[in-house]
Amino acid sequence: MSDPAATPLDLQPVRGAAVRMPCATLEPTLGFFVERLGFRVDSIFPADDPRQATLSGHGLVLRLEVGVSGEPPSLTLLCDEPDAVAGGARELQAPNGARVQLCAADPPMHVPPTVAERVITTAAADATWTHGRAGLRYRDLLPRRHGGAFVASHIRLLEGGPVKDYVHFHKVRFQMIYCRKGWVRVAYEGRTDVLLMQEGDCFLQPPLIRHRVLESSAGAEVVEIAAPAEHITVADHDMPLPSAAALPPEHDFNGQRFVHHVASRAAWAPWRVGGFEHRDTGVGDATQGLAGVRVVRRNGVALATQASSHDTEFCFYFVLAGRVTLDLSGQRCTLSSDDCITLPGRDRHVFAEASEDLQMLEVTLPAAIE
Repeated sequence: MSDPAATPLDLQPVRGAAVRMPCATLEPTLGFFVERLGFRVDSIFPADDPRQATLSGHGLVLRLEVGVSGEPPSLTLLCDEPDAVAGGARELQAPNGARVQLCAADPPMHVPPTVAERVITTAAADATWTHGRAGLRYRDLLPRRHGGAFVASHIRLLEGGPVKDYVHFHKVRFQMIYCRKGWVRVAYEGRTDVLLMQEGDCFLQPPLIRHRVLESSAGAEVVEIAAPAEHITVADHDMPLPSAAALPPEHDFNGQRFVHHVASRAAWAPWRVGGFEHRDTGVGDATQGLAGVRVVRRNGVALATQASSHDTEFCFYFVLAGRVTLDLSGQRCTLSSDDCITLPGRDRHVFAEASEDLQMLEVTLPAAIE
């Protein structure tokens, strides 16, 4: 038997929605919203002894009602300049007790200072997967998030087919997505086609670029790195995707270019550490050196024994296949598939052992120099 509460409603007869606002008397609450906050009266009832009034303003409808029980709801006014509305006050109180907060309509991105530390995250059987946006499952790879400066996530799309996503963008400093397993189809601003990201492929999503995940294979997985950790996702209900007109590949999105790195077309070159080679995704060039993203693998040559270090604020390795052992100033750490390590700047390490099938995803900010 179907759940009546889950049955879609016939919304054809619905004309709008209003927030109910209990009042002891209509005045002076009616005057507060009309004269101070700029709402207008749409209806009032009855004329000789009003007990109900409908007001509208700032995209909101209020229904003031006398004699109904309950606490008045809190409201938020989204302002271009909140401090200019009420002489610097960020909260007002209506005569009926309702609190009105004044907040920024387009809050700026907040980038906390990086608090780097060595973090080792393993793919334990009891790893916690949380429910995220659009039905995705998230595994947190950087629990303390470098003080809020970065987030690293292992993401699963459990069911194949259409994804319940919408056109949106992120207020970020940096964001990349690497396809770990399966495939995902995504529509991006400036593209007239739908892009297919398959295992080994990578997207660089520049700040504020509009995009929408359309569908995926069952069990698809991606690794996502973004900065800052807590960033705002904003829906864009007005932009259709795919785009009607294409933007040139060199189009600048807030100082970065969009990148779709296709693994099957990539070239391999020696890595900075002997015994390995890498394919570069082009993220370093597209971000003007802000970040670098590479895939590293064994190349059959003996491993170098010299210690490495990054003079970076962020250095992340995710094991895609095989096994690697790092010597961390005398402490040994072995990582296998789906394990990862984040190293603070100048943390000296040696890739002491590596299986012949080893592949790792490397992400650094800024881009590491070969």
